[in-house]
Amino acid sequence: MDPHAWNGCYVSCAAAAEGKQGEKFMIRICPSILNANFDDLPNEIARVATTADLIHLDVMDNIFVPNFTFDFDASAEIIESSKLPIDVHLMVEKADIAGPRYATTKAFSVTIHYEATENVAKTLTAIKETGTRAGLAIKPGTSLEVLKPYLNLIDMILVMTVEPGFGGQSFMREMMPKVELARNWLRSNSFTDIWLQVDGGISTETIALASAAGADTFVAGSAIYKSNEPAQMVTKLRQLAQDAFLS
Repeated sequence: MDPHAWNGCYVSCAAAAEGKQGEKFMIRICPSILNANFDDLPNEIARVATTADLIHLDVMDNIFVPNFTFDFDASAEIIESSKLPIDVHLMVEKADIAGPRYATTKAFSVTIHYEATENVAKTLTAIKETGTRAGLAIKPGTSLEVLKPYLNLIDMILVMTVEPGFGGQSFMREMMPKVELARNWLRSNSFTDIWLQVDGGISTETIALASAAGADTFVAGSAIYKSNEPAQMVTKLRQLAQDAFLS
């Protein structure tokens, strides 16, 4: 399946928000199955299918980060069976190899880490050549400046708001200036099609802070899957983000 065949879903789910200068943005909520029941993932995805935009799939190798989640075959099976488009977040070493490989699946997007990639431009290009959206992520300790040379090659910036590796961590408010700077870059260079994603500690208490800083795409795991009503929590998070966007 062409990954872009998913467009109808996220457009119908996402909600519009307006920036200070009248720009129109779409707010997207991406539940992370890192906090879901791994033994029943099809049902866990189905629980949010009516309200979420994408499913965030965290792939960890226990090398780049101190945790292991899914190998390629398990990931491909999840991607194949999902009722929602899959946003793959590769937290693995040798992303130069892994990125293009995951892009051959039916994933909607594949995000690689700057810190795990030797030839960033070549890897992003290889991902995009498959028709898959390409994202570039940075850990909290990495300067946003490293992304500048690649703005014309990426479809999404991912600013980590926790140290990658485990779910349920506390949101790092000190990352908000980085999000604000990224939004200013995108605005000043007219990169209106690049999404700005945040991942880590997103909840009803923190999503407004990230949205006010300029994020438009939000990964939330514990807040959604530890809720009694995950689909309703997605809707609540979306409304909070929409109300706070660039406020």
